[in-house]
Amino acid sequence: VQLQASGGGLVQAGDSLRLSCAASGFTFGSYVMGWYRQAPGKERELVAIISIGGTTYYGHSMKGRFTISRDNAKNTVYLQMNSLKPEDTAVYYCAADILLYSVQRGSPGYWGQGTLVTVSS
Repeated sequence: VQLQASGGGLVQAGDSLRLSCAASGFTFGSYVMGWYRQAPGKERELVAIISIGGTTYYGHSMKGRFTISRDNAKNTVYLQMNSLKPEDTAVYYCAADILLYSVQRGSPGYWGQGTLVTVSS
C-alpha cells in the first residue's frame, strides 16, 4: 500500500494550492480518504474526509476554503485549498481506511508521507 502526496510548496497568503494523493496497493474506491495536517509544535488536525459515496466532512477552520474530492478512475484524492492563511502552514498527510470512523478519529489504516505547505504573510 502506498499513498503518495504531492503539490505542497511555498505560497503567499490569499493564494490557492491543490494537493494530490495518489494511492496504490488497495481498492481505492472501497476506501474512505482523508487529509490531516500537522503544524510545528502542534497535534495532527483533521482537514477533510471524503467517504466512499462522496460525502465530505471538514475541519472547523477549513470549511468554505478547502474542498476535498476524489477520482476513483485515477486512484487519487485531491485537496483544493483557497484563501490560504499563514496558519495553514503545516505538513499535510493523506489517509485511508475502509471505515469512516477510523479516519475521523485519526487512526486510519494507512498514512501517506506528507507534503509541506508553507504560507507566507
